[in-house]
Amino acid sequence: MPGETTNPVTEYREQAVESERGALVTVLLMVILGVAGIFAVS
Repeated sequence: MPGETTNPVTEYREQAVESERGALVTVLLMVILGVAGIFAVS
């Protein structure tokens, strides 16, 4: 299939999406931990 050849642009875009997703997951985890910490303290 000619469409399956690795295009450096799409490869870079996929990596960017993956790192963006990782950052989102990290932020979500920090928020959840912060809320859990507030509940634990109170």
